[in-house]
Amino acid sequence: MNCLKLLVAATALGMATQAYAAQDDAARTYDSPQVSFVDSLTGQTHKVLRCGVSNPDAAHLAAVEQKIREFRSSNKAPLLANVVVVDKVIPTYFNVITTNSGVGNVSDTQIADQLAVLNAAYAGSGFQFSHAGTRRTKNTTWYNGCAKSSIERSMKRSLAVDPAHTFNVYSCGLGSGLLGYATFPSYYKESSFMHGVVVLNASFPGGSATNYNGGDTMTHETGHYLGLYHTFQGGCVDGSGGGDFVVDTAAEASPAYECPVGRDSCPDNAGLDPITNFMDYTYDSCMNTFSTDQRIRAQDQVSVYRPNLGS
Repeated sequence: MNCLKLLVAATALGMATQAYAAQDDAARTYDSPQVSFVDSLTGQTHKVLRCGVSNPDAAHLAAVEQKIREFRSSNKAPLLANVVVVDKVIPTYFNVITTNSGVGNVSDTQIADQLAVLNAAYAGSGFQFSHAGTRRTKNTTWYNGCAKSSIERSMKRSLAVDPAHTFNVYSCGLGSGLLGYATFPSYYKESSFMHGVVVLNASFPGGSATNYNGGDTMTHETGHYLGLYHTFQGGCVDGSGGGDFVVDTAAEASPAYECPVGRDSCPDNAGLDPITNFMDYTYDSCMNTFSTDQRIRAQDQVSVYRPNLGS
């Protein structure tokens, strides 16, 4: 079956979602080369991937876009006038994983600060986040291996709190060299324990991951959880028909790192690279923006795939 037939088939999205779920234990596919940070506690330099989200394949992308188009053509679309009237308040549950000896803890103050960062970033988007609870679990295997898909499933299956209504956050050591990763809303059924984000404990506000300890790793991964792609997805492609499928983020050939002001990796397209966008890969201090169409897309994705999330 070719892509066109798959797109118009009534079961396309379900097939794509099932296919993704079936390959959970396969190796993740990443968008990024490594970045480096100095751990302020140990002085060690770590090379990590900025984001480990598993990218949807072409069939899944097409099926999602079909669902979004159908939703936007219906009378259910909440943002046809591009106005957010009421915030959806999303209960957020923090699952803090440490080693058996307690290494890797995230304090209550850091969790409160992280929520403040998240709410500031999503102000005006139609989403805000409330503290639903915190649970600390000592498990060295989970702490060191939480980026490994089989361990991720075991951890989430044991700890996830009401995934259909609650945003589950997991902090751990991400021993395979990641700052964070997330699942897209379309990857699993709404009630699946697999939904949520996993972030490096040192990336919380005040953590030890220099330049990546302002809390915006979670902001970025939450964007994926709400259905947003990277600004550089697809390279120099117009967002109206591909790329990140957002029309008001300039095309970008590849991820931006640090804070390269004036970068223009797609000179044949309008606009400089969106290096301050939360869905790029720059330093936390450089990130400060979601575009209007990103906010609308996140609202649409949650309405289609996560209608029971929050209140």
